[in-house]
Amino acid sequence: MERTPLGRLAQIYRTFTKNYRDLDKEAAAESEMTDGAPIYHSDQEQLDKDWDWSSNIMDTLDDLPPGIGQYDDFHTIDWLRDIARDRMRHRHIVKKRQEGCWEQVKGAHDAWSGWVCVLLVGVAAGTCAGIIDIGSSWMSDLKEGVCLEAFWFNREQCCWSGPSLNSTSMNEDSDCDQWYSWGRMMGSGAGGAGSYIIGYLFYILWALLFGVLAALLVRMFAPYACGSGIPEIKTILSGFIIRGYLGKWTLLIKSLGMMLSVAAGLSLGKEGPFVHVACCCGNIFSYLFPKYGRNEAKKREVLSAAAAAGVSVAFGAPIGGVLFSLEEVSYYFPLKTLWRSFFCALIAAFILRSINPFGNDHLVMFSIDYNEPWTLQELIPFILIGALGGLFGKFFIKFNIMWCRYRKMSRLGNYPIFEVLGIVFITALLSYPNPYTRMNSSELIRLLVSRCGPEDDTEICDYKRSSNITDPFKWSALAGAGVGSAVWKLALALIFKMIITIFTFGIKIPAGLFIPSMAVGSIIGRIVGIGVEQLVVNNANSVFFSNICESQGKCIITPGLYAMVGAAAALGGVTRMTVSLVVIMFELTGGLEYIVPMMAAAMTSKWVGDALGRESIYDAHIALNGYPYLDHKEEFTHTTIAADVMRPRYWRYGTGVRNDPPLAVITQDSMTVEETESLLRNTEHNGFPVVVSRESQYLVGFVLRRDLNLAIANARKTSEGVVSNSIIYFTGHVPVDPNGPAPLKLRKILDMAPVTITDQTPMETVVEMFRKLGLRQTLVTHNGRLLGIITKKDVLRHIAQLRNQDPESILFN
Repeated sequence: MERTPLGRLAQIYRTFTKNYRDLDKEAAAESEMTDGAPIYHSDQEQLDKDWDWSSNIMDTLDDLPPGIGQYDDFHTIDWLRDIARDRMRHRHIVKKRQEGCWEQVKGAHDAWSGWVCVLLVGVAAGTCAGIIDIGSSWMSDLKEGVCLEAFWFNREQCCWSGPSLNSTSMNEDSDCDQWYSWGRMMGSGAGGAGSYIIGYLFYILWALLFGVLAALLVRMFAPYACGSGIPEIKTILSGFIIRGYLGKWTLLIKSLGMMLSVAAGLSLGKEGPFVHVACCCGNIFSYLFPKYGRNEAKKREVLSAAAAAGVSVAFGAPIGGVLFSLEEVSYYFPLKTLWRSFFCALIAAFILRSINPFGNDHLVMFSIDYNEPWTLQELIPFILIGALGGLFGKFFIKFNIMWCRYRKMSRLGNYPIFEVLGIVFITALLSYPNPYTRMNSSELIRLLVSRCGPEDDTEICDYKRSSNITDPFKWSALAGAGVGSAVWKLALALIFKMIITIFTFGIKIPAGLFIPSMAVGSIIGRIVGIGVEQLVVNNANSVFFSNICESQGKCIITPGLYAMVGAAAALGGVTRMTVSLVVIMFELTGGLEYIVPMMAAAMTSKWVGDALGRESIYDAHIALNGYPYLDHKEEFTHTTIAADVMRPRYWRYGTGVRNDPPLAVITQDSMTVEETESLLRNTEHNGFPVVVSRESQYLVGFVLRRDLNLAIANARKTSEGVVSNSIIYFTGHVPVDPNGPAPLKLRKILDMAPVTITDQTPMETVVEMFRKLGLRQTLVTHNGRLLGIITKKDVLRHIAQLRNQDPESILFN
């Protein structure tokens, strides 16, 4: 019969123990049981019986106390242990299939439960996104007026529903008959000073109301609902436990808070928090399937698919969502997770499309309807826009982290609601006078990436077009006075949004960063595009522009394309995304012809940003919060070894001189319940190595603190005869002493195959082991004897120390 991997490990361990007996018979003799029965039996059948536990481990897992194998809050999971448990569970199911039809049905249910789970997550994510989009759109328009005949309609829907529509332009001076601005409601004439002042006051009051409601909901019901959530999602997907961060209350308050914060007119977006909302759905539905609900490593496969669904509903980009999950947030992404992520993103996009929240038969609010070609010379301004996006990303990350650090260290952090009110008031006060800051950021992006058509009478489309040219709106023309005015207003909007977003991202309300970054980039791109357009038009006869301009001075430059490229560049500079960013922008706008310009801008943005600092905004916030996150993209190039990092540390190796307390260990067959409980009270370690004896220090296994606490507490309640002086055994053979207290058998909770390294292992190898295997800790040995331990927190502190950073900034393990 073929041995299982765990059986193979047992065989290796038996070989090790045999060699150990030959090399150190004296230590083996000291570790005999109290009744004289040795640990290392000469009877091979008895040894196989003791060690061949892999075949029936699933039966014993059901007998363990509840909570065994789980993790405490703010701790890291053991990926290897959880994946091994799932594989043993799967073998158990396969074995049970031979026992009857019912077991075959249970096996089939286990096989397709993953697909059912991601199906439910996709449906839930799409439904939540549709509701949030509709609610935020209605609340945003409520700041400027109301539809009297159907108050639940936003401005666009209200004007569509009525028979009398004065103009397609949505300016206050050209309201449709059904839409009443607040100045009109108060009896003031349209376009007058009184109407402007009334509208200004109502704009500020509604913004303050929405802002304080969002802050109060987060403060009172779900503190984890603030921010974008992507830094924490990245940390959770790397194996960190944050209880309640993906709970039902967080889902509810995050959804309501997103609508309120976007409606308040703040420089933030709801697209980033969609990832958090979708992951909340994934976490909730995973508990319907024990395969995922009881295994933290398996649950993260569902969360990776949910993150893809979040981006899918945010931008209408299912393929981009899968790539975003793979490139940016996921830590463990096997092939089956790729398929399920695609399926989940597809279902979410389909549900959102069925709801049709924007009422325009599109998944997104801004899709382009032009396909004018671009030329090789335009790569120069595209690359320039990419460089500006990288500079903006570095500027934003640096000053936002400075402000967030100041908030944490000062008294300002004790008054989050007042901070929100202050930011809302300043934003509303300064946004209203400028029409490009007053409008919603998504509407601003849609305006900037679009081209000027025959029906557009806005100032940004005020060109001196010749009526002699067929389809004059296809060709570039000299700018009129309106375009110059629009450029100045856009420049002021750019400065305002760059500054106010620094103070907005990080306040205690749901706040995303995708749309504000894209708005800043689209303003930069539109300004550059208008500049390039006028340069070409005024030099139409130049040889350099011969392939751009045709005869009679007909030139084709599309400023909306530059705005699209600028949006990609700014978002890439802040998040440092590349492949997923280009795919998201392609799906977002439908601009198949413009993939190369977006790729050039995205890569330039990343190169410039990485040259000034390699951290993305999410990585910077992870470091600011002290989360234990090991980035795959960073390289460890130092020459330290495991002995330099392990605990306890030695001043002089081999001399026994230490600068740390001795390593806390548990012996396999000589410690009482009282001694073990005393060890648990006096230490804060997450786990303890189990050794043969304190003298020999040969490693037997590793036991988690939580499992040990639960097992002892359960034994005192349920097992008769277990008292304080009962001996705890981690061995397969337990001696029977009729005159003594009942022994406590805890071999089932012992990890008998912990990952070990030698003290001379290079730290480069150790770091790669923690990254690639998802280790929680590794034990350090020397000549087979236990020497120390290295945890993930130790590795992160060591990396921080080598970067001349404060190692105490790593707050969690």
